[in-house]
Amino acid sequence: MTNPVLVNVTRGGFVESRHRGSFAISDAKGGLVSHVGDIESPVYPRSAIKAFQCLPLIESGGADRFGLNDDEICLCCSSHNGEEEHVRLARSILGKAGVDEVCLECGAHWPSSREASHALVRAGMKPAQVHNNCSGKHSGMLAMAQHLKVGLEGYVGAGHAVQKGVAEALSRYCEVDLSKAPMGIDGCSVPTWALPLKNLAKGFAKLSQDAAGKRIAKAVSGNPFLIAGTGGFDTRIMKAVPRLFVKYGAEAVYCGFIPHAGLGFALKIDDGGKRASEVAIAQAVLELDVWTATERIAIEGFAAETQKNWRKIEVGEVTAKGLPA
Repeated sequence: MTNPVLVNVTRGGFVESRHRGSFAISDAKGGLVSHVGDIESPVYPRSAIKAFQCLPLIESGGADRFGLNDDEICLCCSSHNGEEEHVRLARSILGKAGVDEVCLECGAHWPSSREASHALVRAGMKPAQVHNNCSGKHSGMLAMAQHLKVGLEGYVGAGHAVQKGVAEALSRYCEVDLSKAPMGIDGCSVPTWALPLKNLAKGFAKLSQDAAGKRIAKAVSGNPFLIAGTGGFDTRIMKAVPRLFVKYGAEAVYCGFIPHAGLGFALKIDDGGKRASEVAIAQAVLELDVWTATERIAIEGFAAETQKNWRKIEVGEVTAKGLPA
């Protein structure tokens, strides 16, 4: 099926570009509260499921064994900018688990933060693996491997006990057989499995109601800066609306939950346009009758993005269309 247009990009009042996509919002029993487009075909959620990738560390008792605090739990679920506090916490997780950072297998790249990259250049340094936007997740995975007393090398492989734990958690919450699901390798080298949006939404709804999910929600709402960083959409919207948990995944996926309402959601923009996924997920959750008046006003501010040229002149908007229930 052809998915509907969820987002328009306008210039001078004229629609210049259109982004198609689909989304599902579900309760913990799988009842669809709202949905649009194809929610049956599998999509790679990528980093949008980092909460599930952190889950085995919490459920196994590893997070408690190593004394991970809320900020460190938050970083395990993040796609961070590589700013100073992000790097410090990644190293703190590794230090508490007794693991050297050379064991990271996420790969090195320049921090997503321009300021952090410039700071490294000024210091005459090159980026290390702890600057990778997934280093928090990987530090948590290494802590998990240490907790299980299994080998650290190759912890990113699908056959390793750490990734088997992630697969089990995803299967259990999202009610899918991952052995039959398409599997690829994510940008940070861990497995990524393709799941239908309806299953992802249900899985996040279930996660919102259990102890581990509530622990993650508390950690993220307490310091949303850590989940992305300066200027990041996830950080900004969760700072404005602490009762909302959202997480971006590459190629324009958004997943998350609304703990007080017991709802989970998953969204995918077909063409991978990040700008469209941000305003679309804001519009999708805005239309739910679960917010205070103050929260609604805050979310409305994220359902459209003003476009400016290099002279800072407003030239158009990225705007989510009203989404049918």
